[in-house]
Amino acid sequence: MLLSLPVMFSDRVKELDHDIQFVPVLLLLAVLATHMQLRFDVRRQGLVAHLNDIPVLLTLFYLSPLLAIAVRLVAGLIWSVSTARLDPHKVTFNAAGHIASVAAANLVVLQLGLGEAGDPWTWFVLGAAIVAGNIVSLTAISGVMAVLQGPAYLPQFLRTAVPTFAVVGVNIVIGLVMLLTLHASKWASILLVALAAVLAVAYQAYAQFLRQHKSLTEMYALTQDVATTNHDGTLPDVLLARVRALLAADSATLWVPAQGRHQELLLSARFDYQGLLDNAPTPDLFRQMAMRTGGTVAVGPKIGDAELRSVLQDAGVKDIIVVPLRSSGVMVGTLEVAGRLGERTAFGAEDQQLLETLSAHVGVAVENSRLVDRLQYDANHDALTGLANRRRMLEALGEAMTGRGPREVVAVLLFDVVALRQVNDSLGHAAGDKVLIEVARRLRGLAPQGALVARVGDDEFAVELRTANADAAVTVADTLRAGLRDRMVIEMLTIDIDTNVGVSIYPDHGTEPEVLLQRAHVATHAAKSRGVVQLFNAGLQSRSVRRVGLAADLQAALTSGELEVYFQPKVALKDRRLVGVECLARWEHPVHGQVAPPDFVAVAEHTGQLARLNGVVLREGVRRAREWADAGRPLSVAVNLSARTLSDADLPLQISELLDEHGVPADRLILEISEEEELLGGGRSLPVLNRLRDLGVRLSVDDFGAGRVSFADLSRLPVQEVKIDRTFVQGMATSPSDLAIVRTIVDMADHFGLAVVAEGVESELTLGLLEDMSCDMGQGFLFSRALPYDRFESWLQVQTDADPTIAPAGEVRWLRAVP
Repeated sequence: MLLSLPVMFSDRVKELDHDIQFVPVLLLLAVLATHMQLRFDVRRQGLVAHLNDIPVLLTLFYLSPLLAIAVRLVAGLIWSVSTARLDPHKVTFNAAGHIASVAAANLVVLQLGLGEAGDPWTWFVLGAAIVAGNIVSLTAISGVMAVLQGPAYLPQFLRTAVPTFAVVGVNIVIGLVMLLTLHASKWASILLVALAAVLAVAYQAYAQFLRQHKSLTEMYALTQDVATTNHDGTLPDVLLARVRALLAADSATLWVPAQGRHQELLLSARFDYQGLLDNAPTPDLFRQMAMRTGGTVAVGPKIGDAELRSVLQDAGVKDIIVVPLRSSGVMVGTLEVAGRLGERTAFGAEDQQLLETLSAHVGVAVENSRLVDRLQYDANHDALTGLANRRRMLEALGEAMTGRGPREVVAVLLFDVVALRQVNDSLGHAAGDKVLIEVARRLRGLAPQGALVARVGDDEFAVELRTANADAAVTVADTLRAGLRDRMVIEMLTIDIDTNVGVSIYPDHGTEPEVLLQRAHVATHAAKSRGVVQLFNAGLQSRSVRRVGLAADLQAALTSGELEVYFQPKVALKDRRLVGVECLARWEHPVHGQVAPPDFVAVAEHTGQLARLNGVVLREGVRRAREWADAGRPLSVAVNLSARTLSDADLPLQISELLDEHGVPADRLILEISEEEELLGGGRSLPVLNRLRDLGVRLSVDDFGAGRVSFADLSRLPVQEVKIDRTFVQGMATSPSDLAIVRTIVDMADHFGLAVVAEGVESELTLGLLEDMSCDMGQGFLFSRALPYDRFESWLQVQTDADPTIAPAGEVRWLRAVP
């Protein structure tokens, strides 16, 4: 058969010599058909479906194989020259492809033979020839892709190429109609050229329709994806992948400048990379220009400033479009595409308009994404320090408990900042905030890698970490505590800060995050009295649990009179005169023994029995004041009241009735008010305080300096006395800062006309320092601890000496303080 091909080929040439006059018409049709195309992009390559099959079918019927090849080759070269965008390698490849496809089609014709134009066999042979030529072209392109880009992309290419065979079928039908028309009349060639022009317009319109349909479909899919991914952190991934595919770009880049706590965001999707890259293939100049001008920046082979094109070419990028992103009229970043795929194509006005349309949706989505991120961040972080908050700490504890190793424990280290209230009082809350920020910074720097640092209370910080055992956790806590002790300089003042630290361990001390954190609180509370890092143990918990069981017993004790009132003397330091006593409640439990006052006072507050407890102490104090006055020893009595008690509007009336009942002057009663937040600015307690002052009762602020009440607050409160917290008084002899604080309080109180009582006087040295600074009164173990009434009376007889200089009888005698 192969030997007979040359003979058949020669016969075919002789047979078609008389149709050479069709060459100009067929060449014109071939050139027009080459410029009519449908384009399918696959990665960097573009698959184009032309109308070339129509003139090829006609040349197979009317021209010899050599002329048919020549017409196809010349038409292809004319198209290449007109576009001027193909390099020599592709021109050569395309020319070889034209020759091979037309030659294959001719082989089919020569093998099967042709009849008359109206013969169905002729139609079948010509159709088969066109299909064979297209298969040869597709095979050649597939081979090149397999060599240059690997066989992995062949399936995608072939799937995209299948629709082109539908176009081939249409071309065959149109070509056969033209063949029959020419066979009927040679003058029909004029009509064929006109028909070709109409088909060119129709093909262009169809191609435009396909592009618009594809754009609308992908825009809808993009907006749907943006809406569904705006809250899960995957917005950039979906957005950039969609935009790059929609505009057939080599890369798509999202840039959002740094703003507030948000760092700069620069992410790119590339055609040859799965995922996103944190850089861009284009110069930053174009993004900055779009952000600065607020307008679109488009640069390419035929658009844009020549200087910008030069910059783009130096970066190895063909073209670029950068549009600013806006949300509520404010620019939040830029979206760009660069490098239109395909060497014969570039970004145009339609691409720019499409990207600008997308930017309207993207700008809002990016800002909403940041808003969601900000809300999620705020929900899990402390606004002042930037640390995780209690909620995030509990979540992290749960995660750590689930994911810990077989030889690990999960530890909670709880740090309670000591004397923060003193900083707030002396320097203001702004200084206190700076202390908290510095503590947070130090904990972050000192905490082991992988540990979570959180602020879980006003002055409480927690550290969650995995470690080998409880001893290792305590060691870490000691290290962190030592690091926090370094002096801090706040507003040009050097401040010493200490912390109480409690430690709890999972699974030894609890299996739930809330339980573990609560037990760390219990350990921290115990650490306040010990001065060391306290590891939780069951004994500590039993004290907290015991408080719950004391509620019913306290009610019974108040009813039966089990509570006893003790008295501690208050001494005028100028002349060592006993001027009054403080009344303190004590409870000897029949089972638990001596119950600490903080324990049963806390129980009374939480069970609504505080008013009854205060009533017992008040009544006993006023009764004894009457007895001492009758005995010629007019002593004032001081009773502690909490801010919660002062919110009772009936309190002034109750106290007035009690004083009238025992005939005690109102100025003999001093109400010591606990320094709590409710007193700041007066609060709800102010009306009651004013009524007590009008009644004549004296008011004193207890433990001044340890809370948050400042002298500015005192100027608004109707108080006549302040009691300096014992921690400062006891540290005067060894701590210059404590001495300075006490001296400041005494001087400021004198300026405001307030009496000053120093609590915790336990040495002659402390007493001497207080006398030197003209402190009014002292109270402490140097004089006496709190005593029950009988023992207090005995003490008073022993510790006082008659002084002949005291004139009328009945005056209170001198007090001789003994160590």
